[in-house]
Amino acid sequence: MLRPKFRLLLLLALLPLVGIRGQVQRVQYRPYVDLKKFHYGFFIGLHDESLRLINNGYVDPATGRQWFVDNDQFNPNFTVGLVGEWRLSQYFALRLLPTMHFGNKHLTFRDQVSGDQQYQDLKSTYIACGVHLKFTPPRINNYRPYLTAGLTPMYDLTVKDQENIQVKPFNLMLELGLGLERYLPYFKFIPEIKFCFGLLDILEKDRSSLRDESKKIFTQSVDKGKTNMVVLSFYFE
Repeated sequence: MLRPKFRLLLLLALLPLVGIRGQVQRVQYRPYVDLKKFHYGFFIGLHDESLRLINNGYVDPATGRQWFVDNDQFNPNFTVGLVGEWRLSQYFALRLLPTMHFGNKHLTFRDQVSGDQQYQDLKSTYIACGVHLKFTPPRINNYRPYLTAGLTPMYDLTVKDQENIQVKPFNLMLELGLGLERYLPYFKFIPEIKFCFGLLDILEKDRSSLRDESKKIFTQSVDKGKTNMVVLSFYFE
C-alpha cells in the first residue's frame, strides 16, 4: 500500500497528463532531440525508504521477553543521480542510472510482555547503478509519457555492526516507473514516479561480532528483511 503522502506526490506527478490528448497542434520545441543515439542528463528527487521485517514471535528462554519490530514512520529522503540514454529504436531506449540515495528508517522494538520499547534510526547511503528498458509512445506536441522497468544493484556505504538490527550492504532492486517528458526550449523537464522492490533478504543474521550479547534477541526475533522504495524524481535532459 502506498503511504498517503506519496499518493499525493503521484497525483501531482501525473497531473500534466490530464488533457494532453485533447490539445491542438502546437509548435514543437527541440523536434530532433529524440533522434540522437545518445544523450545525458541529471536528476534530483525524494524517496520513501522502508524496511519490511518479518517477525517470528521468538521468546527469549532466559527472560521470557518477546520482541516485535516495525518500521513505523514516514521519512522523506534525498536522491540524486545521472542518466545516460541509448536510443535502440523509435519507441525503446536503454538507460543507465548512476544514483545515490541518502536515507533513514526509524525502527521501533516492542516487548509484548512488559510493553517496553526501544528505537533505532537505521541510516543508509546507497550507491546504485540501475539498468532500465524504457518504452516511449509517440510524442504529443511538447509532451511524451513513458514507462520503464529494470534492475538496480545497490551498495550501502554506512552499515554499522553494533546496532539492534544490522543489514547487509548489498541489495538488488526491481524497479518499475512512469514519467512524462516535457519539452522546453532548451532542455527536457521530466517528472517520474518509480516503485522499487527489494529482491534480496538483507537482514544480517550473523551477529558474532556483537559486543552487547543482549542485543542478539532483536535479530533472533526477525526472519528476514527486504527494502522497498518509492522515488519521485525530476530529470533535466
